[in-house]
Amino acid sequence: MRGSITPILVLMLLVPVLACGVAVAQSSTNTNPADKVATSSVVNLPSEATVDSFMQQTFGYEPNVSWKVSSIKPAPVPGLAQIDVVLASPQGQQSSRFYVTADGEHAVVGDIIPFGAKPFDHTRKILEKEISGPARGPKDASVMVVEFGDLQCPACKAAQPAIEALIAAEPNTRFVFQNFPLEMHNWAAKGAAYADCVAQASNEAFWKFIAKTYETQADITAENADQKLTALADGAGLKGADIAACANTPVTKAHVDASLALGKSVNVSGTPTLFVNGRSIGNISQVPAETLKGLVDFAAKQGK
Repeated sequence: MRGSITPILVLMLLVPVLACGVAVAQSSTNTNPADKVATSSVVNLPSEATVDSFMQQTFGYEPNVSWKVSSIKPAPVPGLAQIDVVLASPQGQQSSRFYVTADGEHAVVGDIIPFGAKPFDHTRKILEKEISGPARGPKDASVMVVEFGDLQCPACKAAQPAIEALIAAEPNTRFVFQNFPLEMHNWAAKGAAYADCVAQASNEAFWKFIAKTYETQADITAENADQKLTALADGAGLKGADIAACANTPVTKAHVDASLALGKSVNVSGTPTLFVNGRSIGNISQVPAETLKGLVDFAAKQGK
């Protein structure tokens, strides 16, 4: 659904995260919780009414575009407020993010990226410590690729061929999948719960399960999700009824919530987001295969 909402392309005002995918390659912000606490004590947050008025002045000329303010919070750098909104048009939805300066008079568009001699190390170390999802590839690999995905996300489905091609081209790379169901998708959380339970039962079955889920994504609805996902678990070689029971437990919800929290801690805002040794890459299906391979090869040369 990239570029489906005309005002964003015309004005280039907001950074689109798409319906479920990050718009451009970017890097997670090198911050820690203490920094964010310090930031929150000094930043001036605009009111929701002010943000709504800003959106009305910006997009009000387009009658088919609507929006919802998702969050207003301190940005992970001092002095900026981070605004997340979801825009909708007849073509679909996309999440967008911008920043407001301390004087409340200016909006800043763009990615906040880490800086330093080793800009991706902070995120890499967090992921190495906290990842909990199913994995493929050598445990001692010098490169770890982590995907944060949403099984209901069309952009995730579109990115799978590129990701599978990357895995095939880089057999010495460790690949990890982390659930990141987005609130805008009405069966994504359930899909993540089923996926978590499938992974607990069988790492091999997990990869079959998500491949088939993406393949049949358009046929799954909030109303038939339990039936469809149970059948897909059966098709992956497991007992679907057991997976369904597991998916509805508090323990499984806690697993999915922890994966979401991990993604948010490294600044994931949309899916699919890929991390190559801590370097964040979005809009995977639009990144040339040779570029993805080049990023992995470069990370391998850098080592741990």
